[in-house]
Amino acid sequence: MTHPPADDAYIDALASLGTPRSYPKNTILVQEGDRTDQLYVVLFGRLKAYLADAEGKEIIVEMLGPRQYFGEMALDGAPRSASVMTVEPSKCAVIEREEFKRFLAEHPAMAFQFTLSLIRRARNLTRTVGNLALLDVYGRVARFLLEQAVEEEGRLVLHQLAPQQEIAKRIGTSRETISRILTDLREGGYITQDGDVMVIRQRLPKRW
Repeated sequence: MTHPPADDAYIDALASLGTPRSYPKNTILVQEGDRTDQLYVVLFGRLKAYLADAEGKEIIVEMLGPRQYFGEMALDGAPRSASVMTVEPSKCAVIEREEFKRFLAEHPAMAFQFTLSLIRRARNLTRTVGNLALLDVYGRVARFLLEQAVEEEGRLVLHQLAPQQEIAKRIGTSRETISRILTDLREGGYITQDGDVMVIRQRLPKRW
């Protein structure tokens, strides 16, 4: 699950408040349960927000890319609700909480954009919880593919399909299950795949 990048003027103004910092792949920027007060704007790279239990089982809450931000929950001073790690070398603008609060107070229009972003994120999280609770594994895979696809020349295309392990963590299943379902869909003629590009050839069945 991703949330749409913020309005250009808003995100540029927000990023300008921060200190640019670069991070290698697999660097944890935010640890679930920590009490930190920074907001991060992604300048380039790719990161994942995730939850993990004591045994290391992980579910990805959200994938983050350029012109998206995270850490805004630090405004209330409560512990971090999820961890965030880079999945490739990344660079972020790091903004302190007090600076961010002053920015919102001085720019009401920007504060409105921030509110809209929170609403979008809440809706995405509600949809994710609903998928996990109400859909079987195949239904979650089908929903994931349809949400990631874009229409091109009358067909649905997924560019740079996420690795199967990542998809598994995003929908709460195993990589082996993802592999089996994608193989079944290819053999049934529903999808074709060339490297990281997938084309949905016909309407995916409601059940498998």
